[in-house]
This record gives sequence, C-alpha cells and structure tokens, in this order.
Amino acid sequence: MKRKLLTALASVVLMNTLTSQAQVNNKSQQRVIVPAVPFLTISPDSRGASMGDAGVASTPDANSMYWNTAKLAFIDKSIGSTVSYTPWLRDLVDDMGLIHASIFKKAAKDQALGLSMTYFNQGEIQFTTATGQPNGTFQSREFNIAGGYSRKLGRDFSMGLNLKYIHSNLIGSQVVNNSSSKPANTVAGDISFYYVKEKPSATSKDKGVIYSAGAVIQNLGGKVNYGRDAYYLPTNLKLGGGLNYKIDAHNQFNFLVDVNKLLVPTPPLRNNTGVIVKGKDPQTTGVISGIFGSFNDAPDGFKEELREFTGSFGVEYWYNNIFAVRGGYFAESNAKGGRKYATMGLGFRIKNSYGIDLAYLVPTTQGSPLANTWRVSLIFDMEAKKVSNPTEGTGVDN
Repeated sequence: MKRKLLTALASVVLMNTLTSQAQVNNKSQQRVIVPAVPFLTISPDSRGASMGDAGVASTPDANSMYWNTAKLAFIDKSIGSTVSYTPWLRDLVDDMGLIHASIFKKAAKDQALGLSMTYFNQGEIQFTTATGQPNGTFQSREFNIAGGYSRKLGRDFSMGLNLKYIHSNLIGSQVVNNSSSKPANTVAGDISFYYVKEKPSATSKDKGVIYSAGAVIQNLGGKVNYGRDAYYLPTNLKLGGGLNYKIDAHNQFNFLVDVNKLLVPTPPLRNNTGVIVKGKDPQTTGVISGIFGSFNDAPDGFKEELREFTGSFGVEYWYNNIFAVRGGYFAESNAKGGRKYATMGLGFRIKNSYGIDLAYLVPTTQGSPLANTWRVSLIFDMEAKKVSNPTEGTGVDN
C-alpha cells in the first residue's frame, strides 16, 4: 500500500506512531512516549502474544531471547528453534509484517547460547514534492540481529546478556526541504535475571507448584540518528512473575503477570508557541540521565509516572504437554496511548519435538488499528534431551 509523506521527519514520526500506539485520542494532556525503532517492543511470538504480551517469567522456550534470555539456562532441551510471522496493522495497510526467528543451544548443564533475528517490513512509501507530485517510492524496513548468553548463578537463579545490532531504514537517503535523511544503525544490549523454585507435592510426583520471577532491561544503547534529529531507543524495564500449577500427570496451568515501563523521557509540556513550560527537552537529555530521569520527569508528577506502566496478564492450560489453550489481557493508560486488548491462542506439539502456536488479538475499543492482528509460530526442537534433575527444567516441554 502506498502512503504519502511530505518530509523526512514526518515519515519517521508517522511510522513510529503507527507501530507503537494503537488508540490515541486528541486530549491535550496526553503525552505519549514514542521512541525510535518501536518494532523492538512488538511481541514476536504467538505464545507470549496470546497471553497478553506476558513472558518475562514464563517457562523457557526458543523465544526466551526476546522475553528473558536468563531463562535459557533452565531450558530442558539441548537445542531448538522457532520462526514466527505477524501481519501488522492490516486494517490500515496491506504490506506490513514482522518476521522473527530464534535458535538456542545448551552449551553446558548450566549455560546456554542463543541467536535471534527480527525483520520488520513497513511497506512501500510514495514520496511527493511540495506541490503534491509523485517523487519516487521506497520500501521501508528495519531489522535487528541479537546474540545471547545465559548462565546459572545458583541452583534457582540465572542471568542473561544480549548484544544486538539494529538497522532502521525508514525512507532511505532523501533530501526534502533542505533536510537530508539516512538509514540509522546502532548497537544495544539487554540484561536479564530469572528465578525459579519448584515445590513438589508431598503426595504425588505428578503434582506440585513452580514459582518464577524475572527482571529485564532491554535495548540499552545510544540514540539513533536519521540525519536530522536523534531519537531514543525503546529502552524498557520489564518485571514479571509466574506460577506453574501441576494438577496431575496430564493437566497443568501457567499464570503470568508482567509490568513494563519505557525508560525514555516523558515529552514536556509546551505552550502554544512550542516553548517548554514544564519538563525537560528530550533532545538535550542524555541517554543515561534520560533512563534514570524517566521515573520522575513527567510534567504531571507521580500520577503521570504511574500511567506510564503497562500491565500484561496471561493464563495457559496444557493437556499432556500436547495441547494448550491460552488467554490474556494487555492494558495501557489512555493518557499514554490507550492500548487495551484481550488475547487468545492455541498450541499444539507433536512427539515433543515439533509444534505450532497461534495467537489472535481482540481490541476492546472500536476502530483500533490492531484489530484482526494474528500470529503464527513454528517450533522445532531438533534434539529433545531432558535433564535428569526436575529443577533443571520448569515443567512444560515447549
């Protein structure tokens, strides 16, 4: 689908806004945080997406590099991979999509390595001149490649590190109104932690509870520059908790809760002439000061800071580690984008080595651009070797 963009800056803002926020109203007090490369915050896999975009403390799988790399040290398979596809904003355009692939390898009993790639096709852009005449087209695209390492620091605790390369080519090399643009390239890192504790039943080895918790800081890195202004990466803090309840040898539930906050400066309050009257100018705020200041820089104070947290809630039921039913809910303050949607999904496994996950998003507000969003993920566990100690895994083979 072709979209008309008048200037390079307008293109960057439009792409980021469409991708990172779905339901924005016109209230004057609304200050939505819109960082660069927001595709890094889109849940790439069907399992996490079907549970309200929760996954920091979920049982580990091949998509753990996105949610929490530290989980890979506890995975109970020696090697596996996954690939996912998500058509994006299909109620608005017909040529945007996200492809994600990930692979992991257990390097030792307490260590694991991972590699992932995310490619975001933003579709074809049609440029116009100042008089509205066609001025060429461009295929907008972004991607990132990440490598990860996870290691146990104790029987129940692990740490993970990611290093990623990010490329964002929104409008190519264009000169519009004497303003030149260029593709943006940068590197960033993630640091993550995971804790899991198993409480087996005293009456049966097939019953028990597994508690888990995780913390992740993602996309730590410098600003990205498209040739005119510098933009923050979507550095964000994720905290999550999980509970895996084994009813018997065939039935179990997973319950998840995630909380997320962007560690990016809040847009300041400006008067009618554009002068800042409250808050700080993001263009003059450094990355480190912006991260630490993101907890107390909102012009409306503490109540606005609380609105910048989003919540994800998910539940998953497994029958015999073969069939799964999932559901969840994601909530964001109306003053910070207003995304609110329910999610649902299914999972299937064959011979404990191959599987497919499906997810579907249901907005709670009419007219949401996220309507009809679906995902599909394929899972390949190329060598299904279980560990002998039950605390090495987390109870679900997926």
